[in-house]
Amino acid sequence: MKRENILIILSFVVLAFFLVRMFNSGDITSGPQRSQELIYSDFKALVAAGDVVNAQIVGDSLIEGFTQGGLGYRTYIPAEDPSVIDFLRLYQIPINYVPEKSLPWYLSILINWGPFILIFGIWMVLMRRMQGGGAGGGLFSIGRSRAKKMEPDEMKVTFDDVAGIEEAKDDLRETVEFLKDPAKFRKLGGRIPKGMLMSGLPGTGKTLLAKAVAGEAEVPFFSMSGSDFVEMFVGVGASRVRDMFEQGRQNSPCIIFIDEIDAVGGSRGAGMGGGNDEREQTLNQLLVEMDGFDGMEGIIVIAATNRPDVLDPALLRPGRFDRQVTI
Repeated sequence: MKRENILIILSFVVLAFFLVRMFNSGDITSGPQRSQELIYSDFKALVAAGDVVNAQIVGDSLIEGFTQGGLGYRTYIPAEDPSVIDFLRLYQIPINYVPEKSLPWYLSILINWGPFILIFGIWMVLMRRMQGGGAGGGLFSIGRSRAKKMEPDEMKVTFDDVAGIEEAKDDLRETVEFLKDPAKFRKLGGRIPKGMLMSGLPGTGKTLLAKAVAGEAEVPFFSMSGSDFVEMFVGVGASRVRDMFEQGRQNSPCIIFIDEIDAVGGSRGAGMGGGNDEREQTLNQLLVEMDGFDGMEGIIVIAATNRPDVLDPALLRPGRFDRQVTI
């Protein structure tokens, strides 16, 4: 059973136990199970009227018993009236002393610490849900990249599966040749763009074409949406960008595909607020990473967008997404 499932079950067990104990917390005495709680003055009035049959004193503060009508009663002895025993003896009420029941030590610990354990368990579950679970989905992995990796043997898509857009496929064949044999291009002194930007209307096959490049070149394919970078926590997006490129370096040659890059690559200074600051930090880190690796390392970054007009100009400078493919 997964650790997360065990944690969920444990949290619900603690919650159920705590609720049961909370509802039954008053029923730890041996007196009448159904009793009416009386204020102390009413209890003394019943005793004086001869309506009380017996009195059972539990511990130092509780009196319970039955009335002449067979109904149970319960009242608490105020601290300022230590003469209650003399009062009961005055009216010849049978008195029975019972020590107050106490819970076993382990139940006391569970009741005292149960709510904290429950809150911590729920917090852990929510953190894992928020992080998306999966591999590396531990407590401190929120900054890990969410890129989905597909191995070469999983990539069944080739250029033959992409109908039409022959001109776009021709533009990408050079990239395929480079990924197949990077050493050949190094010897010839060829230059392959670090990044390629695919732009076009929704449904024109941008994502499929990027997968086809990886399928033709038989290299790992990392895919991630631009919206996956930005979170409510400042610095998370930049951390995910760093982790994504680190995974790319460890698996080169490979393709890193960023879909809907306009979600994170929009022009800076176009909005206000913390979310915009986080997006700009993520974009800055993306620019730094693309400047920090050599195109000959075997990493090709392909991005797709429906709105190339809103992209930050820095993304389109030479050495970044300097080749554009319109579909």
